[in-house]
Amino acid sequence: MAEALVATLIGDLVASRGVTDRRGLHDRLISALASGADALSQDLVATAPLHITVGDEFQGGFGTIGAALHASLLIRTQLLIGQPEADLRCGIGWGSVQVLDRRTGVQDGPGWWSARDAIEEAEQLADAPSTRSVRTIARLGADREQLQDAVNAALTTRDHLLARLDNRSVRILHRLLRQESKRDIAEAEGISASAVSQRAYRDGLDAIVRDALLLRRI
Repeated sequence: MAEALVATLIGDLVASRGVTDRRGLHDRLISALASGADALSQDLVATAPLHITVGDEFQGGFGTIGAALHASLLIRTQLLIGQPEADLRCGIGWGSVQVLDRRTGVQDGPGWWSARDAIEEAEQLADAPSTRSVRTIARLGADREQLQDAVNAALTTRDHLLARLDNRSVRILHRLLRQESKRDIAEAEGISASAVSQRAYRDGLDAIVRDALLLRRI
């Protein structure tokens, strides 16, 4: 069957085995995937929609690397809202993908292998004290090493900032990523627009949003 170049995303829940309400967490993940797919419908590759594969793991295929990066952030922030312990680890890959079975949608190929390598690297880095906040890694291939290094530099900073946010800042960030105005966010949060702007500056939310918009162009 024909192969196509695809940006792949593999994600899994961090430390989910310690969560008491695993069914509730599973339902939250399903909702976060649906929300991410809705926000990025124009970028999704039809043969690889966001879906849970087994247990705590999900996958999705995208037309661009930027779309995969943006989806990982949208899904992660939505899942973190109200449940900060429900964090995600994500691996982003790029490469050829082949549909092995059109009936079931089963795929294989270097695109998926690179995403698997990336998520395993993210897990290894999180075990080290100096990189414990790392949650997302990209593996983009030998011919894109400079781009890969630049993307991972941005992701390391993003993950560090996300690890420092309280629940309100996560909510505000998620709404900003969905392009809601600060005035509307202030009304939803029951605070002033000035308070939203101050928090966005203090906690680096504006910087994360700018970072996300730039990465989405890749």
